[in-house]
Amino acid sequence: MAAVTRKNKTGGSPACYAPSPRDTSGVVLTEEVCALTEELARNTHEVWARQRMAEGWRYGPRRDDVCKEHPSLIPYEQLPDSEKEYDRNTALETLRLILSLGYHIGKDEP
Repeated sequence: MAAVTRKNKTGGSPACYAPSPRDTSGVVLTEEVCALTEELARNTHEVWARQRMAEGWRYGPRRDDVCKEHPSLIPYEQLPDSEKEYDRNTALETLRLILSLGYHIGKDEP
C-alpha cells in the first residue's frame, strides 16, 4: 500500500511547513489600543473555553485528551499568569496585524 502524504494549503507537505506571519514588529500601538489587550485576551479565553465545552471537554487537573479534561477550563481571572500572557500576546499580535493591514481602531464617542 502506498503512503499518502497530505498537502498543506500552499501545496507543500506538512513536514515542509514554515510559518511566515506578517512582520508587525514596526507597528506601534497607541495607549488607547493597548488598553484593549486585556479585554481581548479575556474574550479569546472565553471563546476557546466555550468551544471546548461544546465539544464535551470539562475541567480537569491535567490535560487528558481521552477523558476530554483540561486544566485551563476555568475563568480567565483564575488562569496562571503564563496562560494569561499567552492570550495577551495573541491579542497584541492581532491588534498589530489589524493596524499593519491599514485599518484604524478607535472608539466611537457617545
